[in-house]
Amino acid sequence: MIRYMVVIERGETSWGAHVPDLPGCVAVGDSREEVLRLIREAIELHIDGLKQDGLPVPAPSSEGEVVEVGAV
Repeated sequence: MIRYMVVIERGETSWGAHVPDLPGCVAVGDSREEVLRLIREAIELHIDGLKQDGLPVPAPSSEGEVVEVGAV
């Protein structure tokens, strides 16, 4: 099993997700739960497409962290 970092963003009317290590791998959903389900599917499809095209599958290398800062 491979673990990729996923960036999740809340928009005004929807949620978005993208995978920094897989450029172009994105998903949009109506809820956080939906976008997580959709990005998992998108990652699998993205990797399958790379393999079918004979391209290398990028290894996960991105990391995420939440950083607290003082109010501006």
